[in-house]
Amino acid sequence: MEIGNKILELRKKNNLSQEALAEKIGVSRQTISKWELGETAPDIKQAKELSKVFNVSLDELTNNDIKNVLEAKVSNTEKLAGIIIKILKVIGILSIIYVILFVIALILFTAFPNEQKTTTEIISADLNCSIGDNNYLITIGEDNYFECMECNKDMEIYLKDITDYANIEHSIENIEKYFEDNGGSCK
Repeated sequence: MEIGNKILELRKKNNLSQEALAEKIGVSRQTISKWELGETAPDIKQAKELSKVFNVSLDELTNNDIKNVLEAKVSNTEKLAGIIIKILKVIGILSIIYVILFVIALILFTAFPNEQKTTTEIISADLNCSIGDNNYLITIGEDNYFECMECNKDMEIYLKDITDYANIEHSIENIEKYFEDNGGSCK
């Protein structure tokens, strides 16, 4: 039985109105009504006054509600503590996994510091090309290097225009195509 119901029962048993009880306790009639409806509860001082008016012990007045409330609060606190402990365990495990992965990564990066994907890139080329009886030695390379001693000016200008110094392989293809288109070949 809740304390509000117990107050109502004891008040009726003692033939007291809400107003008469309120005067004896020193509260308003509305406060007594709220207690009886279970909207609020008396504080400890008011509960002592009620026990004196009704001539009952505090335990009898509260029907051990205080004990039940305390037990419920302790139980809730224990449950919350259990949840917090579980959360902390999960965080701890995740932290350990993170540290292990970090150490493994650190070991791998220090053990293999320069392991990079290597590609072979041509940085210069010599081409032996010919058209008819004329032979041409063409050398191309980095930093816009182009040399063709046997080429006339027009041929040299055209070959420089089709040369891609950033991609020597592409330049070789362009030069070979030029010679093939003009009836020649390159080696």
